[in-house]
Amino acid sequence: MTGEDFLYRIKYLYKITESCSLCPRCCNAKRFKAEEGLCGAKDKLRIASFNIHKGEEPCISGRNGSGTIFFSGCSLKCKFCQNYPISRFYNGKNYNVSELSDIMIKLQKRGAHNINLVTSTHFMPFIVEALYIAKDKGLKIPVIYNSSGYETEELIEILDGIIDIYLPDIKYSDNKIALKYSGADNYVEVNRKALKKIYKQSGELQTDFSGIAIKGMLVRHLVLPEDLSGYKESFKFIAEELSKNIPVSLMSQYFPAYKAFNDNAVNRKITAEEYIKAVDCLSNAGLAGYYQTDLINDLTI
Repeated sequence: MTGEDFLYRIKYLYKITESCSLCPRCCNAKRFKAEEGLCGAKDKLRIASFNIHKGEEPCISGRNGSGTIFFSGCSLKCKFCQNYPISRFYNGKNYNVSELSDIMIKLQKRGAHNINLVTSTHFMPFIVEALYIAKDKGLKIPVIYNSSGYETEELIEILDGIIDIYLPDIKYSDNKIALKYSGADNYVEVNRKALKKIYKQSGELQTDFSGIAIKGMLVRHLVLPEDLSGYKESFKFIAEELSKNIPVSLMSQYFPAYKAFNDNAVNRKITAEEYIKAVDCLSNAGLAGYYQTDLINDLTI
């Protein structure tokens, strides 16, 4: 990508943030007039934390860890959000784009295999500008777009050539469940269109000689109690409409947080039996990826 193209995209991102349509909510908040969007963001870039994280998938964390940057706010309203102080209460600190570029360079110098942008959709004008500055300062490691999967096709298109690795969720296969637990009555169709766009743009996951991701996509799915996430249909979609070669990270770490305690369907952790059923379903769909074995071990000991 040329520098001129990079600058054009930065300018365009700022333009669509003036009456914000960065995410599928399209709430049209006048962000640069300090009007708050549905995500909680206004006119300032806000970061909750940044550090080397070694708990991601092996191809992401590798030996040295992933350079994760957690952004405040979120376009979804998940009842069970495990990061709710960040996503819902907007905990964090304001930074400017130059400071963000310095953070990226510091993470690279600490040996991070990548820059991992966690829940960053609503700050993309600032982030893309920071990446432009950081690359001029010597940023060379891959950039990961780590998101809820609730994205517009337009934003994914803008990020072509800027993002190396996509790490989207596929949370639900039923919009009624998505509305009840994440406040998004169109999650399924929006998510699937975004995943198709991502796959067309980035392709299957590629790794280097040591198994560290350098390009492509990896899809995450969090197993919920009572199979509320509807994983069977989600796996079928990935296998039939994307590719059986896309790795799926099947996450078992659900626990009741935030408002989940008030809902009998989700006020408990998942069981080993529930997780194993999801593992079997993923395998039966012809898909492979990453499993979290703690629950399986508990059942088989």
